[in-house]
Amino acid sequence: MNMSDATHSLAVTLFSEILTADQLVRNRLSRVLPKGMEISHFSVLNHLVRGGERSPAQLAKAFHVTRGAMTNTLNKLEWAGYVHIRPDWDDARRKMVAISPAGHKARDAALSAITPMVTELVGELGDAKVRAALPILRELRLKLEEG
Repeated sequence: MNMSDATHSLAVTLFSEILTADQLVRNRLSRVLPKGMEISHFSVLNHLVRGGERSPAQLAKAFHVTRGAMTNTLNKLEWAGYVHIRPDWDDARRKMVAISPAGHKARDAALSAITPMVTELVGELGDAKVRAALPILRELRLKLEEG
């Protein structure tokens, strides 16, 4: 096997592991999240708790999804009473999204539901292994975001 074959094989194995782990984590999260809450809903609520009010375009960019996909998620969150969507006072064509008190409660409940599963998983792997993996995963994410 020449170097490019070895690199190709390594790349395929890496991405296979990442994609499979992603699917398994999503399956587990979906099972423990409160009824009716999807991973995308939790992710947006969690982002709004940490980052404050955002436009749908800013949220779409942050989550690397289309504006249409984000609008769909935001409509579901608004229907559930988890977010407030208002016109941007500076530009009436734009909207701004903020988490509601009910959204805070739903996010906290979801966090409480997923924390034991995530903590158990990290505990089984061990802090040292997780700490060692984070810089590599972060660098991979940043490279993917670049292009």
